[in-house]
Amino acid sequence: MSDSTSVSLPTMVTSGGSNWLEPKQVRPLPKNFEAEQALLGALLHNNASFEKVAEFLQADHFADPIHSKIYACISSLIQRGNIADPITLKDYMESNNELETIGGWKYLIQLASSVVSVLNTSEYGRVIYDLYLRRQLITLGESIVNEAFEVTTESTAQDNMEKAEQQLFDLATTGDFDRAYFSLSMALAKALENAELAYKRDSHIVGVTTGLEDLDKWIGGLHPSDLIILAGRPSMGKTALATNIAFNAARAALTQKEGAGVGFFSLEMSAEQLATRILSQETGVGSDRIRRGEISSDDFMKFVQTSRLLSDISLYIDDTPALSVTALRTRARRLVRQKKIGLIVIDYLQLLHVDKRAKHENRVQEISEISRGLKALAKELNIPILALSQLSRAVEQRDDKRPQLSDLRESGSIEQDADIVLFIYRDEYYEARKKPPEDSEKHLQWVQKMNDIYNKAEVLVSKHRHGPVGTVHLFFDSKFTKFGNLSHAERPLTKE
Repeated sequence: MSDSTSVSLPTMVTSGGSNWLEPKQVRPLPKNFEAEQALLGALLHNNASFEKVAEFLQADHFADPIHSKIYACISSLIQRGNIADPITLKDYMESNNELETIGGWKYLIQLASSVVSVLNTSEYGRVIYDLYLRRQLITLGESIVNEAFEVTTESTAQDNMEKAEQQLFDLATTGDFDRAYFSLSMALAKALENAELAYKRDSHIVGVTTGLEDLDKWIGGLHPSDLIILAGRPSMGKTALATNIAFNAARAALTQKEGAGVGFFSLEMSAEQLATRILSQETGVGSDRIRRGEISSDDFMKFVQTSRLLSDISLYIDDTPALSVTALRTRARRLVRQKKIGLIVIDYLQLLHVDKRAKHENRVQEISEISRGLKALAKELNIPILALSQLSRAVEQRDDKRPQLSDLRESGSIEQDADIVLFIYRDEYYEARKKPPEDSEKHLQWVQKMNDIYNKAEVLVSKHRHGPVGTVHLFFDSKFTKFGNLSHAERPLTKE
């Protein structure tokens, strides 16, 4: 955004039955040259006062281009460990052919001699920065108006609104100089607080619960600011597991502190399809029967009763297809602000796209930007984000079809950006397709193996930034697309 010295505000004029816009008046943009001069004078008088403004104030925040150049030179000299005073500044600017552009040596002397007080340096800086933000807001407002007038096939009004909200948010966070930093003692106190919280809870987790006891024990729940990737080949149950986790977390929020409201961004399935799955899981009526209408009056009464019980659950589904990362960020912020959600689920990552104006050489670069954007969003909102991901077909070429981290590497920087990578694997899916002839000896062995793996799934914890990797075994009922805990007798946990 560029700073101009004035702005024309349009007003509606009616003439001869037609409406048209004409400039109402020219209003000067907000600025305070005296505050800029006072700050520069204080810096030249006492270089140590630069520390009070260095964190948030930049050269382009000054309204006067001359003051901007002088501040940039002072900043450069001080950061190099040199003294910044009228003499050193004169030599520095002369060597860069900039001395005459700022009014010469006399103006530097005038600034240094007109210092009011170095004690007010921080206040001068904040005044300058506040006026800079006001000028940027005005410029942004003009840009929004102009883009709204330009009707093109490349961008819709919704695109314009999302872009405006993103620009406004970026402006609001540009100078986040009030953000607190943490000493080691403060960070340790927070870590001990989390440990105490986990100790006091029956579930012994700090983050948002998955509703799956063994998985919670392994990863400690879904932690704030974490990006969790759940990946698998088609038909492994990625969406089913994500839906189960989302529903479990939202239901737990009604009675338990480790629950949370959930925003579910379903780019593949509709909200009605997801709701049908949840209804099937909770009533024990197969989702295929619900879709075909093969239900009895008793089943329908179950639906009514279950719907009433679930009406208070904070699970919000956005099934808008082909969302951009920018649009997702905008909608996620709105859900956090309005509905106080504590978990975001995305099904699935490869169906997102980046801004149309961004140029990428290939899809790998685009996926990398998407995963970086999701990790940044998790940190910004300080809530966990569970994003589903596809895997390469290399899995199908191996005898052991359990996914590996290398199967993600063709998908940009997902592995690097993720805090936790989970793979879902069901041996039953592959073994069922190897059924030998029924009158053969191999058939008996096949039946025995199918009995061992029936309704069982594995969640491979292949990356865990906060703990060990390994395998968690879960119960899976394909009829109701429902995951659950295995009985204690059948609960193997495998560490690596």
